[in-house]
Amino acid sequence: MTYAIEARRLAKHFPGQNGRKALYELNLTVPQGEMYALVGPDGAGKTTTLRILSTVMSQTSGEATVNGYDVRRQADRARSFIGYMPQNFSLYPDLSVLENLHFFADVQGVSVERRKERIPEMLAFTRLTPFQSRRSVNLSGGMKKKLALACALMHEPEVLLLDEPSTGVDPVSRRELWQILSKVTQEGVTIVVSTPYMDEAERCTRVGMLYQGRLLTTGTPQSLIANVPYDIVEVKAKPRKAMRQVVRETEGIQSWRPVGDRLRLAVTDPRKVIRSLRRAFRAGGLTVKLLRATRPGMEDVFVHMVEGQADPA
Repeated sequence: MTYAIEARRLAKHFPGQNGRKALYELNLTVPQGEMYALVGPDGAGKTTTLRILSTVMSQTSGEATVNGYDVRRQADRARSFIGYMPQNFSLYPDLSVLENLHFFADVQGVSVERRKERIPEMLAFTRLTPFQSRRSVNLSGGMKKKLALACALMHEPEVLLLDEPSTGVDPVSRRELWQILSKVTQEGVTIVVSTPYMDEAERCTRVGMLYQGRLLTTGTPQSLIANVPYDIVEVKAKPRKAMRQVVRETEGIQSWRPVGDRLRLAVTDPRKVIRSLRRAFRAGGLTVKLLRATRPGMEDVFVHMVEGQADPA
């Protein structure tokens, strides 16, 4: 198998953090043409990983290659294959959409002849053609993200590194952005995308879960979900305080956590737990809005992996 990205024992230590590392000996392989998600909360090490892979930052130890080129010793060669979209992508607010694209074409060395085709392609691809004369300061959040993506794709990179590209945009723009990324992958581009959203991870070929600088697990969304050693019961009842008390006192519930206005219970026997809860709710006079078994999701995988993790030394 040919890997677009390989990282071996990749580590990063920032001075003044009392010995804590931002990244702990990360091992990572991403095959060509794959969409790989790095998921985890703020401070997990996602941005640090992408900065190292994009050659923006040097690692403290370990090695990483992009298309076979070492990101530290052969940074210029590696960089020619990479499109990088940081979390706060720096568009020029006083420039129009079209002017921003021309500017980044200049920076990335796209020839005048090629950009005559490439810029209209990127405008159409990101659905920004009707807005090409609008200054970027006047774009919506979703349109800014799409323009940033177009700029990162301008030089036709083989590897695309995206740091939380959908953060801060509305649900419709978020969906459109992921539709665009799916098309990019279909064209053979390898994508590594960081996201705090577990539902986005399920759109990817494989997922790596980062927590406190460590890669806890990696695999396809289907395999990770299948390995969760319990089932899920969702419950919503009123009064909420009474609902929580019933859940605390019901046998067969390994753990539970609130998700919005409902509770998500980890159980080994959903039918037995549902019967027990239904009886307890009826006896307590609670109004049941929701009580059902459902499949685990990526968030359940992450919670399961984090539980019991020792604090890194």
